[in-house]
Amino acid sequence: MSETAASIASFWDAFAPSFDEEADHGLRDPGVKAAWAQRLRSWMPASPADVLDLGCGTGSLSLVLAEQGHRPVGVDLAPLMVEQARRKLTAAGFDAVMLVGDASNPPAEAGSSFDVILSRHLLWTLPDPEGALRRWIGLLRPGGRLVLVEGRWASAEPDEGQSYAVGSESMPWMGGVGAERLLAALRPLVESARVEPLPDPALWGRTVQDERYAVVAFA
Repeated sequence: MSETAASIASFWDAFAPSFDEEADHGLRDPGVKAAWAQRLRSWMPASPADVLDLGCGTGSLSLVLAEQGHRPVGVDLAPLMVEQARRKLTAAGFDAVMLVGDASNPPAEAGSSFDVILSRHLLWTLPDPEGALRRWIGLLRPGGRLVLVEGRWASAEPDEGQSYAVGSESMPWMGGVGAERLLAALRPLVESARVEPLPDPALWGRTVQDERYAVVAFA
């Protein structure tokens, strides 16, 4: 593991014990969970679909997918996050695979062919997000879809993120990525893509002023 990857894993491991306290992370509030369940249902094909949940964190979206009859596989760089995800899915009675690994280049044991690849607020953490997009699309079955829940919530100053990870100053989408920039990166790689704005406070447990959206792209 590179020094940058190790420092990213350490950063998120430090947040693992409290991560689910955020309404949109833990989905503990029934209204917030219902809002995400409705959105996921609208983005997914008919169940059961094989879904690769990249940057799965504590597994909250994977759990909703499993409850909807899909077959999620989760990948996250932070071991303590993955440990929580495994416990969460197991406690709910699901035998889902949750793996420690680099979400930008998923490990072989995750699989090599999926109906859907899902990520939420992951791209800003990656040193090479456009390279990751190319690799992800290569894992999709014909007609498969990429579902990216993203946003732009900070201005990326040259020295921003120094406390995040070694090498974070070179991460091109630090602070998030706007929908138009993400679409521009995706268009040469996919058959079609659409943007769905996500300003609904029910999704976040609070009112948001920054840009929140989903891109659904078809290979």
